[in-house]
Amino acid sequence: MKFTVKQAREYAGLTQQEAAKQLGIALATYQGYEWGDVEMRIGMAKKFAKLVSIPLAQLIFYSKTS
Repeated sequence: MKFTVKQAREYAGLTQQEAAKQLGIALATYQGYEWGDVEMRIGMAKKFAKLVSIPLAQLIFYSKTS
């Protein structure tokens, strides 16, 4: 099963604010990840996967620039 960033966050029972805080980033940056406005670098993607307890290979990252 594949999860978008938003689906993964919701699956983990986190709000956007909680996810941003636990990742150590601004809420606006996190929202950019969910909306595809900001590309998540691999280090942050690994940290996010660990946070939501979903393997990185099961996450889908969208980008409006691609």
